[in-house]
Amino acid sequence: MKILFVLEHYYPYIGGAEQLFTQLTRTLVQNGHPVTVVTTRYNRSLPAREVLNGVRIFRVRCFNRYLFTLLSLPRILQQACDCSLIHTTTYNAALPAWLASQLLRKPIVVTFHEVWGKLWWQLPFIKWWQKNGYYLYERLVLLLPFHRYIAVSHYTKSGLEQAGIPSGRIATIYNGLDYASFQAHRHIPPPVFTYTYFGRLGISKGLDLLLPAAQQFCSKQPESRLQLILPLKPKPVFKQVQRLIRQLKLENHIVLLHDLPRQQLYETLSRSSCVVIPSYSEGFCFAAAEAAALQVPIISSQKGALKEVVNDRYLPITPLNATALCEALVKAANGQWQELPRKRFPLERTVERHLELYRCVLTDID
Repeated sequence: MKILFVLEHYYPYIGGAEQLFTQLTRTLVQNGHPVTVVTTRYNRSLPAREVLNGVRIFRVRCFNRYLFTLLSLPRILQQACDCSLIHTTTYNAALPAWLASQLLRKPIVVTFHEVWGKLWWQLPFIKWWQKNGYYLYERLVLLLPFHRYIAVSHYTKSGLEQAGIPSGRIATIYNGLDYASFQAHRHIPPPVFTYTYFGRLGISKGLDLLLPAAQQFCSKQPESRLQLILPLKPKPVFKQVQRLIRQLKLENHIVLLHDLPRQQLYETLSRSSCVVIPSYSEGFCFAAAEAAALQVPIISSQKGALKEVVNDRYLPITPLNATALCEALVKAANGQWQELPRKRFPLERTVERHLELYRCVLTDID
Protein backbone atom coordinates (compact mmCIF):
# COMPACT_ATOMS: atom_id res chain seq x y z
CA MET A 1 0.00 0.00 0.00
CA LYS A 2 1.61 3.26 -1.16
CA ILE A 3 0.21 6.34 0.54
CA LEU A 4 0.53 10.00 -0.47
CA PHE A 5 0.05 12.53 2.32
CA VAL A 6 -0.84 16.10 1.30
CA LEU A 7 -0.29 18.34 4.32
CA GLU A 8 0.00 22.10 4.64
CA HIS A 9 2.65 21.63 7.34
CA TYR A 10 4.95 18.78 8.29
CA TYR A 11 8.00 18.24 10.49
CA PRO A 12 9.89 20.30 11.67
CA TYR A 13 6.86 22.59 11.95
CA ILE A 14 5.47 22.59 15.51
CA GLY A 15 1.85 21.64 16.14
CA GLY A 16 -0.41 18.77 17.11
CA ALA A 17 -1.41 17.91 13.54
CA GLU A 18 2.24 17.90 12.48
CA GLN A 19 3.13 15.63 15.39
CA LEU A 20 0.35 13.22 14.41
CA PHE A 21 1.46 12.93 10.80
CA THR A 22 5.17 12.75 11.62
CA GLN A 23 4.53 9.80 13.92
CA LEU A 24 2.02 8.17 11.59
CA THR A 25 4.12 8.39 8.42
CA ARG A 26 7.27 7.17 10.15
CA THR A 27 5.47 4.17 11.65
CA LEU A 28 3.78 3.30 8.35
CA VAL A 29 7.19 3.18 6.67
CA GLN A 30 8.48 0.95 9.47
CA ASN A 31 5.53 -1.36 8.77
CA GLY A 32 6.56 -1.65 5.11
CA HIS A 33 4.24 0.90 3.47
CA PRO A 34 5.95 3.44 1.14
CA VAL A 35 4.98 6.98 2.13
CA THR A 36 5.37 10.29 0.27
CA VAL A 37 4.53 13.71 1.73
CA VAL A 38 3.79 16.87 -0.26
CA THR A 39 3.88 19.90 2.02
CA THR A 40 4.93 23.56 2.24
CA ARG A 41 8.53 24.72 2.20
CA TYR A 42 7.68 27.36 4.78
CA ASN A 43 11.35 27.99 5.59
CA ARG A 44 14.00 28.48 2.89
CA SER A 45 16.54 26.56 4.95
CA LEU A 46 14.49 23.39 4.48
CA PRO A 47 15.39 21.22 1.48
CA ALA A 48 12.89 21.05 -1.36
CA ARG A 49 13.30 17.27 -1.37
CA GLU A 50 14.56 14.88 1.26
CA VAL A 51 14.05 11.44 2.74
CA LEU A 52 13.53 11.53 6.51
CA ASN A 53 12.99 8.34 8.53
CA GLY A 54 12.21 6.60 5.25
CA VAL A 55 9.51 9.16 4.29
CA ARG A 56 9.95 10.90 0.93
CA ILE A 57 9.20 14.61 1.38
CA PHE A 58 8.52 17.15 -1.38
CA ARG A 59 8.21 20.75 -0.21
CA VAL A 60 6.44 23.34 -2.35
CA ARG A 61 7.92 26.82 -2.01
CA CYS A 62 5.10 29.12 -0.85
CA PHE A 63 5.05 32.60 0.58
CA ASN A 64 2.50 31.28 3.06
CA ARG A 65 0.37 28.18 3.59
CA TYR A 66 -2.63 29.73 1.83
CA LEU A 67 -0.74 29.78 -1.47
CA PHE A 68 -0.18 26.03 -1.02
CA THR A 69 -3.81 25.60 -2.04
CA LEU A 70 -3.01 27.15 -5.44
CA LEU A 71 0.60 26.11 -6.07
CA SER A 72 0.75 22.52 -4.86
CA LEU A 73 -1.51 20.80 -7.41
CA PRO A 74 1.20 20.03 -10.06
CA ARG A 75 3.43 18.36 -7.45
CA ILE A 76 0.49 16.45 -5.95
CA LEU A 77 -0.55 15.16 -9.38
CA GLN A 78 3.01 14.06 -10.10
CA GLN A 79 3.31 12.10 -6.85
CA ALA A 80 -0.24 10.74 -6.84
CA CYS A 81 0.03 8.89 -10.13
CA ASP A 82 1.29 5.63 -8.65
CA CYS A 83 -0.09 5.90 -5.10
CA SER A 84 -2.80 3.61 -3.72
CA LEU A 85 -4.50 6.28 -1.68
CA ILE A 86 -4.29 9.99 -0.80
CA HIS A 87 -4.56 11.15 2.80
CA THR A 88 -4.97 14.88 3.47
CA THR A 89 -6.09 17.13 6.29
CA THR A 90 -7.82 20.44 6.94
CA TYR A 91 -7.51 23.16 5.90
CA ASN A 92 -5.36 24.42 3.02
CA ALA A 93 -4.20 21.03 1.78
CA ALA A 94 -7.67 19.55 1.45
CA LEU A 95 -8.82 21.28 -1.77
CA PRO A 96 -5.78 20.54 -4.00
CA ALA A 97 -5.60 16.97 -2.65
CA TRP A 98 -9.28 16.44 -3.46
CA LEU A 99 -8.83 17.88 -6.97
CA ALA A 100 -5.92 15.50 -7.61
CA SER A 101 -8.00 12.56 -6.39
CA GLN A 102 -10.79 13.47 -8.81
CA LEU A 103 -8.46 13.99 -11.78
CA LEU A 104 -6.57 10.73 -11.20
CA ARG A 105 -9.51 8.72 -9.79
CA LYS A 106 -7.67 7.98 -6.55
CA PRO A 107 -9.41 7.25 -3.24
CA ILE A 108 -8.94 10.01 -0.66
CA VAL A 109 -9.44 10.32 3.08
CA VAL A 110 -9.32 13.56 5.08
CA THR A 111 -8.47 14.12 8.73
CA PHE A 112 -10.59 16.77 10.39
CA HIS A 113 -9.04 18.05 13.61
CA GLU A 114 -12.13 20.10 14.45
CA VAL A 115 -15.05 21.95 12.90
CA TRP A 116 -15.25 25.52 14.17
CA GLY A 117 -18.35 26.87 12.41
CA LYS A 118 -19.55 30.00 14.22
CA LEU A 119 -16.57 29.85 16.62
CA TRP A 120 -14.57 31.71 13.96
CA TRP A 121 -16.31 34.96 14.98
CA GLN A 122 -15.31 34.57 18.65
CA LEU A 123 -11.57 34.21 18.13
CA PRO A 124 -8.89 36.88 18.72
CA PHE A 125 -5.89 38.05 16.68
CA ILE A 126 -7.65 38.06 13.27
CA LYS A 127 -9.70 40.65 11.40
CA TRP A 128 -13.40 40.33 10.59
CA TRP A 129 -12.79 39.69 6.89
CA GLN A 130 -10.36 36.88 7.77
CA LYS A 131 -12.96 35.29 10.04
CA ASN A 132 -15.51 35.35 7.22
CA GLY A 133 -12.97 33.98 4.75
CA TYR A 134 -11.94 31.12 7.03
CA TYR A 135 -15.55 30.26 7.77
CA LEU A 136 -16.45 30.12 4.06
CA TYR A 137 -13.38 28.04 3.24
CA GLU A 138 -14.25 25.58 6.01
CA ARG A 139 -17.73 25.28 4.55
CA LEU A 140 -16.20 24.61 1.11
CA VAL A 141 -14.02 21.80 2.47
CA LEU A 142 -17.04 20.28 4.23
CA LEU A 143 -18.89 20.21 0.89
CA LEU A 144 -16.15 18.21 -0.87
CA PRO A 145 -17.13 14.51 -1.11
CA PHE A 146 -14.17 12.61 0.39
CA HIS A 147 -14.33 8.82 0.53
CA ARG A 148 -13.84 8.79 4.32
CA TYR A 149 -13.48 11.34 7.10
CA ILE A 150 -11.24 10.82 10.12
CA ALA A 151 -12.27 12.63 13.29
CA VAL A 152 -9.56 12.83 15.96
CA SER A 153 -12.14 12.79 18.77
CA HIS A 154 -15.83 12.22 19.40
CA TYR A 155 -16.18 15.99 19.69
CA THR A 156 -14.87 16.40 16.13
CA LYS A 157 -17.10 13.59 14.88
CA SER A 158 -20.10 15.38 16.36
CA GLY A 159 -19.06 18.58 14.56
CA LEU A 160 -18.83 16.73 11.24
CA GLU A 161 -22.25 15.16 11.73
CA GLN A 162 -23.77 18.55 12.53
CA ALA A 163 -22.20 19.86 9.31
CA GLY A 164 -24.05 17.17 7.34
CA ILE A 165 -21.41 14.44 6.93
CA PRO A 166 -23.04 10.97 7.19
CA SER A 167 -21.99 9.16 10.36
CA GLY A 168 -21.15 6.00 8.41
CA ARG A 169 -18.39 7.80 6.51
CA ILE A 170 -16.67 9.07 9.67
CA ALA A 171 -14.07 7.09 11.61
CA THR A 172 -13.07 8.35 15.05
CA ILE A 173 -9.34 7.77 15.54
CA TYR A 174 -7.65 9.44 18.49
CA ASN A 175 -4.18 10.85 17.93
CA GLY A 176 -1.52 8.58 19.39
CA LEU A 177 1.49 9.03 21.66
CA ASP A 178 4.70 7.04 21.89
CA TYR A 179 4.69 6.53 25.65
CA ALA A 180 8.23 5.18 25.67
CA SER A 181 9.45 8.73 25.01
CA PHE A 182 8.10 9.87 28.39
CA GLN A 183 9.74 7.17 30.53
CA ALA A 184 12.97 9.08 31.17
CA HIS A 185 11.11 11.99 32.76
CA ARG A 186 9.65 12.42 36.22
CA HIS A 187 7.54 15.33 37.41
CA ILE A 188 9.56 17.40 39.90
CA PRO A 189 7.79 20.72 40.63
CA PRO A 190 10.13 23.69 41.07
CA PRO A 191 10.39 25.65 44.35
CA VAL A 192 8.87 28.70 42.62
CA PHE A 193 5.36 28.15 41.22
CA THR A 194 5.86 27.94 37.46
CA TYR A 195 2.92 27.45 35.13
CA THR A 196 3.63 26.60 31.50
CA TYR A 197 1.87 27.09 28.18
CA PHE A 198 3.29 25.21 25.22
CA GLY A 199 2.15 24.57 21.67
CA ARG A 200 1.56 26.37 18.43
CA LEU A 201 0.49 29.99 18.06
CA GLY A 202 -3.09 29.21 17.16
CA ILE A 203 -5.83 31.84 17.35
CA SER A 204 -8.01 29.42 19.35
CA LYS A 205 -5.41 28.69 22.05
CA GLY A 206 -6.59 31.32 24.54
CA LEU A 207 -3.38 33.32 24.85
CA ASP A 208 -5.53 36.46 24.93
CA LEU A 209 -7.02 35.09 28.18
CA LEU A 210 -3.84 33.64 29.64
CA LEU A 211 -1.83 36.87 29.60
CA PRO A 212 -4.43 39.07 31.39
CA ALA A 213 -4.90 36.22 33.90
CA ALA A 214 -1.13 36.18 34.41
CA GLN A 215 -1.24 39.90 35.19
CA GLN A 216 -3.90 39.30 37.86
CA PHE A 217 -2.09 36.28 39.29
CA CYS A 218 1.25 38.07 39.37
CA SER A 219 -0.20 40.67 41.73
CA LYS A 220 -1.23 37.84 44.09
CA GLN A 221 1.88 35.67 43.63
CA PRO A 222 4.68 38.04 42.51
CA GLU A 223 7.36 35.35 42.84
CA SER A 224 5.55 33.02 40.39
CA ARG A 225 6.57 32.56 36.75
CA LEU A 226 4.72 31.95 33.49
CA GLN A 227 6.71 29.90 31.01
CA LEU A 228 5.67 30.34 27.38
CA ILE A 229 7.11 27.76 24.97
CA LEU A 230 6.14 29.14 21.58
CA PRO A 231 7.22 28.92 17.96
CA LEU A 232 8.20 32.18 16.28
CA LYS A 233 5.64 31.68 13.50
CA PRO A 234 3.15 32.77 12.39
CA LYS A 235 4.87 36.11 12.86
CA PRO A 236 1.70 38.27 13.04
CA VAL A 237 0.35 36.29 16.00
CA PHE A 238 3.76 36.18 17.71
CA LYS A 239 4.07 39.96 17.39
CA GLN A 240 0.61 40.43 18.90
CA VAL A 241 1.56 38.20 21.82
CA GLN A 242 4.75 40.23 22.35
CA ARG A 243 2.73 43.46 22.20
CA LEU A 244 0.25 42.17 24.78
CA ILE A 245 3.09 41.13 27.10
CA ARG A 246 4.49 44.68 26.93
CA GLN A 247 1.07 46.30 27.41
CA LEU A 248 0.42 44.21 30.52
CA LYS A 249 3.99 44.81 31.78
CA LEU A 250 4.66 41.10 32.17
CA GLU A 251 8.26 41.06 30.88
CA ASN A 252 9.66 40.17 34.33
CA HIS A 253 6.98 37.56 35.00
CA ILE A 254 7.35 35.58 31.77
CA VAL A 255 10.06 33.25 30.50
CA LEU A 256 9.92 32.88 26.70
CA LEU A 257 11.31 29.71 25.09
CA HIS A 258 11.24 28.67 21.44
CA ASP A 259 11.52 25.51 19.32
CA LEU A 260 12.70 23.11 22.02
CA PRO A 261 13.70 19.61 20.85
CA ARG A 262 11.14 17.04 21.97
CA GLN A 263 13.11 15.55 24.88
CA GLN A 264 14.16 18.99 26.11
CA LEU A 265 10.52 20.05 25.94
CA TYR A 266 9.47 17.08 28.07
CA GLU A 267 12.23 17.82 30.57
CA THR A 268 11.09 21.45 30.80
CA LEU A 269 7.46 20.43 31.28
CA SER A 270 8.49 17.95 33.98
CA ARG A 271 10.05 20.86 35.89
CA SER A 272 6.82 22.89 35.73
CA SER A 273 4.27 23.15 38.51
CA CYS A 274 1.47 22.72 35.97
CA VAL A 275 0.49 23.17 32.32
CA VAL A 276 -2.19 25.68 31.29
CA ILE A 277 -4.51 25.01 28.33
CA PRO A 278 -7.05 27.87 28.05
CA SER A 279 -8.21 26.97 24.53
CA TYR A 280 -11.53 28.09 23.06
CA SER A 281 -11.70 24.70 21.35
CA GLU A 282 -9.56 21.61 20.83
CA GLY A 283 -10.07 18.77 18.38
CA PHE A 284 -7.77 16.53 20.42
CA CYS A 285 -4.90 18.48 22.11
CA PHE A 286 -1.51 16.82 22.18
CA ALA A 287 -0.46 19.28 24.89
CA ALA A 288 -3.04 17.81 27.28
CA ALA A 289 -2.17 14.21 26.43
CA GLU A 290 1.57 14.86 26.78
CA ALA A 291 1.24 16.73 30.07
CA ALA A 292 -0.86 13.90 31.49
CA ALA A 293 1.67 11.32 30.24
CA LEU A 294 4.34 13.24 32.19
CA GLN A 295 1.96 13.37 35.20
CA VAL A 296 2.10 17.17 35.18
CA PRO A 297 -1.19 18.68 36.46
CA ILE A 298 -3.32 20.59 33.95
CA ILE A 299 -5.42 23.74 34.16
CA SER A 300 -7.87 23.36 31.28
CA SER A 301 -10.79 25.15 29.66
CA GLN A 302 -12.36 21.70 29.09
CA LYS A 303 -13.65 22.99 25.75
CA GLY A 304 -14.04 20.75 22.72
CA ALA A 305 -12.25 17.43 23.07
CA LEU A 306 -10.38 18.45 26.24
CA LYS A 307 -13.06 16.64 28.25
CA GLU A 308 -12.04 13.46 26.41
CA VAL A 309 -8.28 13.91 26.73
CA VAL A 310 -7.48 15.67 30.02
CA ASN A 311 -6.87 13.17 32.82
CA ASP A 312 -5.19 12.72 36.20
CA ARG A 313 -4.83 15.95 38.27
CA TYR A 314 -6.55 18.97 36.73
CA LEU A 315 -8.54 22.14 37.37
CA PRO A 316 -11.26 23.49 35.04
CA ILE A 317 -11.48 27.15 33.98
CA THR A 318 -15.15 27.97 34.59
CA PRO A 319 -16.36 30.21 33.04
CA LEU A 320 -13.71 30.67 30.37
CA ASN A 321 -12.31 34.12 31.14
CA ALA A 322 -9.17 35.69 32.61
CA THR A 323 -10.59 36.05 36.12
CA ALA A 324 -11.61 32.39 36.34
CA LEU A 325 -8.21 31.36 34.98
CA CYS A 326 -6.52 33.46 37.69
CA GLU A 327 -8.69 31.77 40.33
CA ALA A 328 -7.67 28.36 38.97
CA LEU A 329 -4.02 29.38 39.20
CA VAL A 330 -4.49 30.37 42.84
CA LYS A 331 -6.02 26.94 43.57
CA ALA A 332 -3.16 25.25 41.72
CA ALA A 333 -0.56 27.15 43.72
CA ASN A 334 -2.32 25.89 46.87
CA GLY A 335 -2.41 22.30 45.59
CA GLN A 336 -6.22 22.14 45.38
CA TRP A 337 -6.38 19.76 42.43
CA GLN A 338 -9.32 17.72 41.20
CA GLU A 339 -8.69 14.26 39.76
CA LEU A 340 -9.86 12.24 36.75
CA PRO A 341 -9.12 8.61 35.83
CA ARG A 342 -5.94 8.15 33.83
CA LYS A 343 -6.20 7.62 30.07
CA ARG A 344 -3.76 6.50 27.41
CA PHE A 345 -3.70 7.08 23.65
CA PRO A 346 -1.12 4.58 22.32
CA LEU A 347 0.45 5.33 18.95
CA GLU A 348 0.29 1.66 17.97
CA ARG A 349 -3.49 1.70 18.17
CA THR A 350 -3.68 4.92 16.14
CA VAL A 351 -1.58 3.43 13.31
CA GLU A 352 -3.56 0.19 13.42
CA ARG A 353 -6.85 2.08 13.09
CA HIS A 354 -5.52 4.10 10.12
CA LEU A 355 -4.41 0.94 8.33
CA GLU A 356 -7.81 -0.65 8.92
CA LEU A 357 -9.48 2.41 7.40
CA TYR A 358 -7.14 2.49 4.38
CA ARG A 359 -7.88 -1.20 3.65
CA CYS A 360 -11.60 -0.57 4.02
CA VAL A 361 -11.48 2.34 1.55
CA LEU A 362 -9.45 0.38 -1.00
CA THR A 363 -11.79 -2.60 -0.70
CA ASP A 364 -14.83 -0.38 -1.25
CA ILE A 365 -13.22 1.15 -4.36
CA ASP A 366 -12.39 -2.26 -5.82
